[in-house]
Amino acid sequence: MRLKGVAATSAATLLEEGLVWRNFQNRRQVGGILGFTPTPHQSGDVVRDRGISRAGIAPLQAISIQLAWNWIRWQPSSALAQWFEQRFAHGGPRARRIGIVAVARRLLILLWRVATTGVIPAGAQLKPV
Repeated sequence: MRLKGVAATSAATLLEEGLVWRNFQNRRQVGGILGFTPTPHQSGDVVRDRGISRAGIAPLQAISIQLAWNWIRWQPSSALAQWFEQRFAHGGPRARRIGIVAVARRLLILLWRVATTGVIPAGAQLKPV
């Protein structure tokens, strides 16, 4: 909650859904709980990508998308916000929606690292005490 852009209700939902008490081994497992993962489809010689899976925890998905938009707004100097700006911000609305899902996944991993190790993300600002 000390990070700018992370509200008390968002932090509480992340904690309730198990961001800290689940025993994650790596960042891929953290991202997997969100459910925003690619779903390839192979049938014979045809290989297609069906987009992202939405098989994750619904409240966690909703909160993570809201957190991602707040992060872009309140943490413009962070490395994650800079990455979003360079890659997706100058595209249209569809590009920004695709990009915000990527930000949500990366942000969840960053918040997991903050909660478990206390390492603050690069360029992130803390709220004044």
